[in-house]
Amino acid sequence: MTHTNTVQLASVRVLTEDLEGLLRFYGLLTGATPQWLTEDFVELVTPSATFALSHPRRVAFISDPTPRAAANSSAIVEFLVQDVEELFARLQNEFGDALVVVQPPTLMPWGNVSALVRDPDGTLVNVYAPVTAQGVHLQQQRTPKMLP
Repeated sequence: MTHTNTVQLASVRVLTEDLEGLLRFYGLLTGATPQWLTEDFVELVTPSATFALSHPRRVAFISDPTPRAAANSSAIVEFLVQDVEELFARLQNEFGDALVVVQPPTLMPWGNVSALVRDPDGTLVNVYAPVTAQGVHLQQQRTPKMLP
């Protein structure tokens, strides 16, 4: 008898010393209602997974090395959205010159429009939407599925 162990991405958690600042950014980006589990741990539940933020003291028991806030230089957090230009404009209107734009909305070779920005702690964030037949086909083969 073969045992299958289904694995699903349930959540991603970002550590920050600035919970309010990151919650303002990701709350606007996701449109999700913040669900505070403690005074220093908040979740934004999206249709495909949960995006969580917490203060580093929540993981102080981890050592060698201890996780640090605002120290990410090896990951890009990516969000599938319906309208990149509209969301990008909202981020620009809300954060103005404080929004670090790495790449404005750009058509990528695989058929997505993508905008790359940094959150207030410096983490790279990609918001993208498939806009060509190739991009739509690629996304249909993935999770999350495109919303209608």
